[in-house]
Amino acid sequence: MVHVLVTGGVGFIGSHTVLALLEEGHSVVIVDDLSNSFPRVFEHMKKLAGDKKDKMKFEQADVGDKEALDRIFAAEKPEAVIHFAGSKAVGESIELPLKYYRNNMVASIVLLEVMQKHNCKLLVFSSSATVYGIPERVPLTEDCPLSAINPYGRTKLFQEDMFRWGWDVAVADKDVRILLLRYFNPVGAHPSGEIGEHPVGIPNNLMPYVMQARHSPSGCSTRGRSTGGFGLRASAAASWAAVALGQREFLRVFGSDYDTPDGTAIRDYISVMDLAAGHVAALNKIINTPGFGCQAVNLGTGKGTTVLEMVASFEKASGAKVPYKLVDRRPGDAGAVWAGTDLAEEMLGWKATRNLDDMCASLWKWATQYPQGYETPEPAAAK
Repeated sequence: MVHVLVTGGVGFIGSHTVLALLEEGHSVVIVDDLSNSFPRVFEHMKKLAGDKKDKMKFEQADVGDKEALDRIFAAEKPEAVIHFAGSKAVGESIELPLKYYRNNMVASIVLLEVMQKHNCKLLVFSSSATVYGIPERVPLTEDCPLSAINPYGRTKLFQEDMFRWGWDVAVADKDVRILLLRYFNPVGAHPSGEIGEHPVGIPNNLMPYVMQARHSPSGCSTRGRSTGGFGLRASAAASWAAVALGQREFLRVFGSDYDTPDGTAIRDYISVMDLAAGHVAALNKIINTPGFGCQAVNLGTGKGTTVLEMVASFEKASGAKVPYKLVDRRPGDAGAVWAGTDLAEEMLGWKATRNLDDMCASLWKWATQYPQGYETPEPAAAK
């Protein structure tokens, strides 16, 4: 068991992964600047950690602050790092590309420099299926061509290249071991409903919008003011409940004429709990594999689900209709994207085990217990 530093560890995927690390017996120090999360998350995590909460610490700091990160490494002496921290909204990256290069690229350079200084040689990196660009074929396997069609995806691709080639000791020092995890569309929440996805600002993902749409008693509506509709990002999972909770008028589904069973886009939705387990499996792999080097692995279910199939699963879990509106495709969106997962099974001994119903049920539990996410007043959350 090792002491792990987790950057971005109170974010959506990071918080679930930290709890999975504790269950595995590892100890954790979280470094997060709370720019895309909430201080309250750590309190919820301590509640879920139970008697393991003393093996988890939180340091509020920017990963790009070299002095602060050096101080934390000196005090904590982590043996491994899982790196989640960074900006992640595709649309925002197009509007603010320099923010993404700074928050993602510069921070990762600082992290690697500090890791080198403190002789920390094990790294699991939170990459993304965005590095595949518009797929030439599906399922997407790790040997598919890589490309980037927006600044966010480009930063992920650049970071992968930097970890693979830019860290000189990765070539010379066989003790350096790096796993790049390319994961697909995270969905759901912790089964307790105590932690889940709460985007800061405009959601980047699908499910937060679904939860906020206003109920339609007669079924899914195709009518509504355009100002009430919000975009369906391919990677989404926490915004649907926003639609079902009635906080938003309807959900806009981009594209209904794809070559798919119902005309809507196909994506690979993976439970955040399975994703967390994948990070633990990745860490254990590099801990126990001398000479591992640097490799990339997909984390997905290996199955494609259309947007409307996902809507139907969420309606089943919530008992509420999700009003939606079919609108034109967006430029650059692929019709079908799902993961090839053979390498993850072979290399990590990991496979996604939760289905759509599991994902949507956990998401609905989180949404009903915390309808305003981490801004829900405690008395309401405790009912």
